[in-house]
Amino acid sequence: MKFNMLLFFGLAFGLSLNAQNTMTPELLWQLGRVSAQGITKDGKSVIYAVTHYSVEENKGSSKAYMIPLAGGDPVAVSDPGAYLSNHLISPDGKSEVKVEEVKVHPIEGNEIYPDLAKADVKVYESLNYRHWDEWEDGVYNHPVLYTTKPHPVYKMPVEMRTDLLEGEPYDCPTKPFGGDEDIVWSPDGKQVLYVTKKKFGKDYAVSTNTDIYAYDVATGQTKNLTEGMMGYDVNPAYSSQGTLAWLSMKHDGYESDKNDIVVMAPSGPMNLTSRWDESVNSFIWSNDGTRLYFNAAVQGTIQLFEVDYPGLTKKLPVVRQITQGDFDITGMVGQVGNLLVISRTDMNHATELYTVDVKTGEMKQLTHVNDEVYAKLALSKVEKRWVTTTDGKKMLVYVILPPNFDASKKYPTLLYCQGGPQVALTQFYSFRWNFQLMAANGYVVVAPCRRGMPGFGVEWNAEISKDHGGQAMKDYLSAIDDVAKEPYVDNARLGCVGASYGGYSVFYLAGVHNKRFKTFIAHDGIFDLKSMYGTTEEMFFENWDLGGPYWDKSNAAAQKSFAQFDPSSMVDKWDTPIMIVQGGKDYRVPIGQGLEAFQAAQLRGIKSKLLLFPEENHWVLKVNNALVWQREFFGWLGDTLKNLP
Repeated sequence: MKFNMLLFFGLAFGLSLNAQNTMTPELLWQLGRVSAQGITKDGKSVIYAVTHYSVEENKGSSKAYMIPLAGGDPVAVSDPGAYLSNHLISPDGKSEVKVEEVKVHPIEGNEIYPDLAKADVKVYESLNYRHWDEWEDGVYNHPVLYTTKPHPVYKMPVEMRTDLLEGEPYDCPTKPFGGDEDIVWSPDGKQVLYVTKKKFGKDYAVSTNTDIYAYDVATGQTKNLTEGMMGYDVNPAYSSQGTLAWLSMKHDGYESDKNDIVVMAPSGPMNLTSRWDESVNSFIWSNDGTRLYFNAAVQGTIQLFEVDYPGLTKKLPVVRQITQGDFDITGMVGQVGNLLVISRTDMNHATELYTVDVKTGEMKQLTHVNDEVYAKLALSKVEKRWVTTTDGKKMLVYVILPPNFDASKKYPTLLYCQGGPQVALTQFYSFRWNFQLMAANGYVVVAPCRRGMPGFGVEWNAEISKDHGGQAMKDYLSAIDDVAKEPYVDNARLGCVGASYGGYSVFYLAGVHNKRFKTFIAHDGIFDLKSMYGTTEEMFFENWDLGGPYWDKSNAAAQKSFAQFDPSSMVDKWDTPIMIVQGGKDYRVPIGQGLEAFQAAQLRGIKSKLLLFPEENHWVLKVNNALVWQREFFGWLGDTLKNLP
């Protein structure tokens, strides 16, 4: 039976696992991707989905399953919603909030001039004319309340529709990453709370000030619950006792600010994590409403924590770390008794669901979607080391070694540059920048938790702002220089790779590396700071991290950034082969950045390649494109690094 199942798996995906002993791009895309959907209404099971991707169809398909929390075999379910509570339905079950796309104002030329039906033009009068991977089209996500009420005259029940943002050019859920968590009912069913950023045009582009609004169902009145709180305020959630909590950042314009848990206490907003020197990722309330569970980056991992809610007492909230280990707790699903259902990854394993005993931190694996695949793989060895930086601080550096590592051999080695820039480098499992896959192709990977990353205190995280090409670049070089002392590192075959801020880092290091590296790969990286400032969409990021516009001669921080930290100003020092990857629909780091870098390398006579994905955004999401990315990535490294004489 086991043999037949493996044979079916191999036939279905065109690859036999019997001969597989290291990770490949094709096998990586055959893994089942697990996503939790919730705890069942009876509290006995968890519903989750598994998505598999088809190379032939160039897309994924998902199936839902239910597995008992006590353990056992999963059961396929055709209608997972039947087992789960829908938080968009009112507590009494009589009303529901739905998200609908609503046209608010005309953008297209044929909308403005109906007699010119074949006109193909967009008309803008303000910024935010495009965002992430979409052009502004005048259509917005609106929360719409549907409720059944007696007709005022005929007394028969009729369905009433109320757009909570009627006529307003604002989105809820917020774009591009908001979801159903942006909307919640109050426990008494009298209010609908929703998150939006009530700013338009240029004001929208320079601000991160989202707020939480409460719509009163009876009166139709709306109140801003976070008035005067100037950063991101998101993820409203009520406890079983009716207390509201949410995530909050302090500063307007700083998207990577310290993220705190705030509750609406009787005396007003209370910050439960203000004295804690890290940043919260997400949270859920405990079932009894006395504490909140949250996950956060710490020391190169993402762990589970709890914080007390003191209620009416004056007791200071206490933060306690529940779990420890070399893994990431990437999400929390729900609580049953002392058990919390969570999702977990590490550098060798994709997402699976686990239970955690919140009293002891003991973890038990609940789903086993990819166990059979990993059992046949030789896994990478992941080591931690602490490197002294040029300013005398200690920096965590991950070193990922190839499967079946032999310390007597010399290996080509890659410096991995993380994006963000304020994104933690932890035990994540990526389906593109996959350390397990890089190591399986015979590379040692050096991944430093350089300046600007959460998990090492708020100060460490903040130090990269207005210093993009400063200490963080020195941190990268400190990391590779330290690991390069190891006898198993081939110093004649060092490469440097990265995306987003990591792509910027590659462009910058190409001008200052002093012949350390033999090859570079930059994906969606900033190459020219001025053109980036002139074409990107979320201006708050550039204003905060670079200091402001390049034309403001009175702004010392901005002048330093544009004068000292611009990779395009150092192209005359480029002397190393470079592959440049660019998404055509990446409006965050627009297409010109990659094209300018490739053109510069070509005109300099440097061996270079452009990998352009016209329909991809800041990532590569389609199956066939992703496999092309992997093959080109390792093909380039083989040509310019691994196979050097």
